[in-house]
Amino acid sequence: MFGMVKVLWSYRGFIVGNVKREFQLKYRNSLLGAAWTVLNPLSMIIIYTVIFSQVMRAKLPGVEGSFAYSIHLCAGVLTWGLFAEIISRAQNTFIDNANLLKKLSFPRLCLPAAVVANGLVNFSIIFFLFSIFLVISGNFPGWPFLAMLPILTVMVAFAIGLGITLGVLNVFFRDVGHFFGIFLNFWFWATPIVYPIGILPQRLQSLVYLNPMATLVDACQTILMQGKWPNWPRLAVVALVAVLFCALGLRLFRKHAGEMVDEL
Repeated sequence: MFGMVKVLWSYRGFIVGNVKREFQLKYRNSLLGAAWTVLNPLSMIIIYTVIFSQVMRAKLPGVEGSFAYSIHLCAGVLTWGLFAEIISRAQNTFIDNANLLKKLSFPRLCLPAAVVANGLVNFSIIFFLFSIFLVISGNFPGWPFLAMLPILTVMVAFAIGLGITLGVLNVFFRDVGHFFGIFLNFWFWATPIVYPIGILPQRLQSLVYLNPMATLVDACQTILMQGKWPNWPRLAVVALVAVLFCALGLRLFRKHAGEMVDEL
């Protein structure tokens, strides 16, 4: 593990360059350029806030505050967005960069690392804006906000571990990518993002927590909406699952790295 981190660090210029290049390509020929990075997430936060807190006046059972449901929804959508972006792009990263893999010699793990870096840059911008909204609206959670760092770390590890696993399989079996795209839609609705876990029957609540993302999203919502510390034992279990997927992804990658170039 230390050796892998050392190699990635030595190629940090390649990873940063990849992130910069993608950022520039995304807004090429755009009049507002990088301003769209702020405008898009800002519009989403405003829409959720106005629609659900003012127009629909949606409320959560047992939770006071006109912005409660908006914060619940934003907390879930933002964290899910980071997870979905990393895993969706990681599963296609070897296929999308086939020409690069054939022409240049570099550690292949730089590609998943660049996916994570890109996802974190995009997420950091929108989450920063959301944090400002929490402060302005008087809903900043206080000290429990610090718990977001370990939660997001576990989520990123889970996403990239599963993403690398799917990425390797997708090179040899292209149906994997198509199937997982459909599965991700079902996974979204099986995660308590739009609805709170509390509205489900008791017997279903225990089943929902078998979904690692349910635990992670619920932890983010607990912090950002209620200002409480998350359930650490549940998060410890998800952290173990994330480590296992990282180990599985790296093992598959090391075993089939040479074959992937030929397959591509």
